[in-house]
Amino acid sequence: MSIAPETSIFPALRVAVIGAGYWGPNLARNFAMSTDWELVAICDMDTERAGALARKTGEPAVVSSVEELLQEHEIDAVAIATPARTHHAIAMQAIAAGKHVVVEKPLADNSIHGMEMVEAARAAGTVLMADHTYCYTPAVLKIRDLLAAGELGEILYIDSVRINLGLVQPDVDVFWDLAPHDLSILDFVLPGGLKPLSVTAQGADPLNAGKACVGYMSMPLENGALAHINVNWLSPTKIRQMVIGGSRKTLVWDDLNPQQRLTIFDRGVDLDRQEMIRADAEDRKGATISYRLGDTWSPALSEFEPLGLMVGEFASSIRSGTPAPTDGLSAMRVLSVLEAASKSLQYGGATDTVPDGAAQVVI
Repeated sequence: MSIAPETSIFPALRVAVIGAGYWGPNLARNFAMSTDWELVAICDMDTERAGALARKTGEPAVVSSVEELLQEHEIDAVAIATPARTHHAIAMQAIAAGKHVVVEKPLADNSIHGMEMVEAARAAGTVLMADHTYCYTPAVLKIRDLLAAGELGEILYIDSVRINLGLVQPDVDVFWDLAPHDLSILDFVLPGGLKPLSVTAQGADPLNAGKACVGYMSMPLENGALAHINVNWLSPTKIRQMVIGGSRKTLVWDDLNPQQRLTIFDRGVDLDRQEMIRADAEDRKGATISYRLGDTWSPALSEFEPLGLMVGEFASSIRSGTPAPTDGLSAMRVLSVLEAASKSLQYGGATDTVPDGAAQVVI
């Protein structure tokens, strides 16, 4: 993936941010700072909140409705930072008006709405992109490069932990709140994207909040590897860690360790060097395992703000007509896994298959 340049030779694209709550200010700030964009308007039903954000980001216009925004302001794109249940309606309005759209995770509240958004953007010739911010971090970009180069060998397992003492969300469970980060990262770094054969999810609600507050998700992958994700709103300690074990090396990403976010271990089980130590090896059906103990190293990482790169990639996709790294189809793969996890929970942890959402789109 190319990194967007700091300066642009193209005229600035005009964008509006819809939603001035939790994530909207981050988007507005990065659009306002980018040479690729001109921040034209902030849209929020709470005009006082929108006005406060506008004063911090160059005094763009303040509007209270999407209808007013689309009718009265000349824009090329919108960035949607509202609750997931509203993404579909807002995005469909914007796409129908010929606008490019970037949407905060998850893409939509269900796969039917998500596919309608993908197909509408395809028919209109507009860009639909998900703001899977972690995919634009220096660490995740490096992980993608390492996996693409085969540095780890064949992937054997993935173990991801995202736990903290967090807010119990009013409209989604812990899977829909936290797991989109891990799923989008896996879709981004795995060659060919995230294509689990099935999903098994288990959740607990010790607070009686009416939704899972602690969750575990297991996904067998096509090559025999197993991916496991642990998400939790109730942990007193915050952990953001992913381990990717390969046949050659193992990678550990600790996002909360700024001095050493990535560590590569040349350690593991070496099946090719097993030694037969018994004459009755055929009956034993096994051999002594050889352990490989090699070097440990930490790759150097660039420093830049992921959202700045994301808004640059959004502009690049619009200008070039090429799909963004976190386009609608990528977001649909994430959405399909989330839905499969919800079905598994509904049936007491039963395994649920994952449909190939991308295959449903007629290109």
